[in-house]
Amino acid sequence: MGAIFPYYCPLKSITLARVAVVILNYNGIGFLQKFLAGVCQHAIPFAEVYVADNASTDDSVSYVKQNFPQVKLIVNAENGGFAKGYNDALKLIEADYYVLLNSDVEVTENWLQPVINLMQSDSNIAACQPKIKAFNEKEKFEYAGASGGYIDKYGFPFCRGRIFYETEIDNGQYNDVHEVFWASGACMFVRADLYHQCGGLDEDFFAHMEEIDLCWRLKNMGYKIMVCPQATVYHVGGGTLNSESPFKTYLNFRNNLFLLIKNLPPRFLVWKIIFRMNLDDIAIVRFVMRGQFKHALAIIHAHGAMYKSLSKLLKKRKMLKAGIKTYSHPQVFNKSIVYAFFIQKKTTFAEVIK
Repeated sequence: MGAIFPYYCPLKSITLARVAVVILNYNGIGFLQKFLAGVCQHAIPFAEVYVADNASTDDSVSYVKQNFPQVKLIVNAENGGFAKGYNDALKLIEADYYVLLNSDVEVTENWLQPVINLMQSDSNIAACQPKIKAFNEKEKFEYAGASGGYIDKYGFPFCRGRIFYETEIDNGQYNDVHEVFWASGACMFVRADLYHQCGGLDEDFFAHMEEIDLCWRLKNMGYKIMVCPQATVYHVGGGTLNSESPFKTYLNFRNNLFLLIKNLPPRFLVWKIIFRMNLDDIAIVRFVMRGQFKHALAIIHAHGAMYKSLSKLLKKRKMLKAGIKTYSHPQVFNKSIVYAFFIQKKTTFAEVIK
């Protein structure tokens, strides 16, 4: 059960919220040694801290037991990836709010209160993230979330502070509390009841973009996703799969198609999938020209996996239909971020979204 957390909400009187910070770990003892003490320092007693271990083969479990008796430990039976790992663990945790926190994140002193205050002030906020900056370049935004996520009309995600591989220096340009399209799984605050109501993270994604899929489903249900930059964390990034991994390329391209098939409005579904796969073919050519043949092959395998999963994806789409209230979201950039970035040379969010 999450700790009872008294927060002051500007629109309400003192309220009580049960908050559970849940760190999913797989062979990440180095990150636990580096960051877990800080999480405990800046969370307990306001929130309960959990480590959900995904069947690690290192000494992660024994390290937590020996050094952090105040941390609640959940040991999953297998490594089912980010999505299944969290789903299995969160079934065992009673709280009003879950904070899904990567093991490679350094938190700051005031990282919990502003976000929970914001969510407490508006029951229509389903999920939220703090500002996420780079641990190794602390003046810059971090790739996986920055100051809130957007998506373009063809399903390419980008952020306030990050377009593709270009991350901006944080000069306070995105310090406003803002509704966004998705919140980063590196540090995602989500209402527990809505998490379970919408089915949690999609386990077929295994890892990568499952948080975007979750947020898209919540937005289609009529809820808001927010960023609260008054709270800041620092993310190392690439803790499980780095950008050089062909498997990460495979997951990103496959899962992007998965989330489009599940969540696109009916009138756009077929032609946008076809167009998106044509753009993927251009990415294959770019990888080949750079000699990155394994990455090119990963995209081909991703397309094959999409075809194999198509029947299952369409069934999921049909099941989701009953809960959809709207397909209209202003946080979808109704143009191509690929064109804006690679052709028009727009490298900042402010240049793209005016």
